[in-house]
Amino acid sequence: QVQLVESGGGVVQAGGSLRLSCAASGRIFSTDTMGWYRQAPGKQRELVARITSGGTTNYADSVKGRFTISRDNAKNTVYLQMNSLKPEDTAVYYCNGGQLIRVVIGDFDSWGQGTQVTVSS
Repeated sequence: QVQLVESGGGVVQAGGSLRLSCAASGRIFSTDTMGWYRQAPGKQRELVARITSGGTTNYADSVKGRFTISRDNAKNTVYLQMNSLKPEDTAVYYCNGGQLIRVVIGDFDSWGQGTQVTVSS
């Protein structure tokens, strides 16, 4: 049973910063790739950043240079530092993890509750 608890969201003005955290337990292990996703109202969930167990990162073009994903394997926790936030970053943010291909396509049966990020202009 996978348990994912996202936190750290909030309301911030454009140009501000937030740091999201995701505590994972269950069948997600430190050897898995972890990803941060977001879903805006009326839009599909999209992958914004991923990190392999070895620390290799990849970002969506829309957040490249502004967001940084990191992980603490000892704590089974993944983070997303978000800087220079824009109104279009407003969404519910989720994390998940597993094999790389599953993270890339977002193929998961179970998700956490997510954390709301709202960026005002």
